[in-house]
Amino acid sequence: MRNLPFLWLVSSLVLFASLASAWPWPELFDPVVVRRQDRSSSASSDPSSSATPSTTGSSSSGTITAKPSASSGSDSSSSGSDSSSGSGSDSATSSDKDSSETTADSSSGSGSKTTKEPAKTTAVDPRLPAGGIQMVTPAVTAGPQYYRAGTNITFGWNYTSLSVTPTAIDILASCSANNHYYTIATNQSVEESGSVTWDTNAEKTASVQLLTETYTLVIHDAAMDVSATAQAGFLGTYSQFTFGIYQPSPYADLDSFKCATCSGGMSDMDRQALRFVFGMAVVTVLSFSWFVGGLGLF
Repeated sequence: MRNLPFLWLVSSLVLFASLASAWPWPELFDPVVVRRQDRSSSASSDPSSSATPSTTGSSSSGTITAKPSASSGSDSSSSGSDSSSGSGSDSATSSDKDSSETTADSSSGSGSKTTKEPAKTTAVDPRLPAGGIQMVTPAVTAGPQYYRAGTNITFGWNYTSLSVTPTAIDILASCSANNHYYTIATNQSVEESGSVTWDTNAEKTASVQLLTETYTLVIHDAAMDVSATAQAGFLGTYSQFTFGIYQPSPYADLDSFKCATCSGGMSDMDRQALRFVFGMAVVTVLSFSWFVGGLGLF
């Protein structure tokens, strides 16, 4: 019976503590607590990590505006006006706002959107031969062709087995003596039959002049390299036609002209050979006459 008052006191304290914890007390101390938390967090931690980014913050410029607290009165407005940017100026905040608005507009899809269409490809049977060229001017039956440097040279051709027409072609003249390509025409449009005229007189002022040599006509797709492997249906590099170019010699008077391979007289060797032939002929005739006369046949 002596412990009954003590048990009643303990039960009353436990009941009072439970009611006190569950009772909806008025929020009298919340602003003070929140205010102290904001001040301590801003003083001890980095502003960018303690502040909550707003919707107008720009992550690209590194400026984040602190979100004002809902429970604080005058302190919330002051903390909302402060910016966590490195400069801390109002102009930086306004520029960040403008940039954030521009970012928001671009991200919302208000700007123009350009879509790149895929390149169109033409399916070609790999069993088909590569496109080629057949010379028309000069004709194949005309034989070897030689041109004098300084004149115009015309070439004509037709396309064969061409399934994919190239956009443009390059026409060159290759010389193996100096390992040089002379440009005749570049980016020439492709038609049913092609032709080009080469003004060799323009090569006199070029850095590499024409030589008296044999040249090879080269025609290939402008989008491909000269040494590119020919593909089925596409134009391959043509280099089967050869021609010669010679440099004209200056005019010389007939009296002063001397032929390097000609001679007006016989050499000593030729004269000795001729004397031997005549001598042997005379000996043969005389010996035959003496032999026949000795036998009495005549």
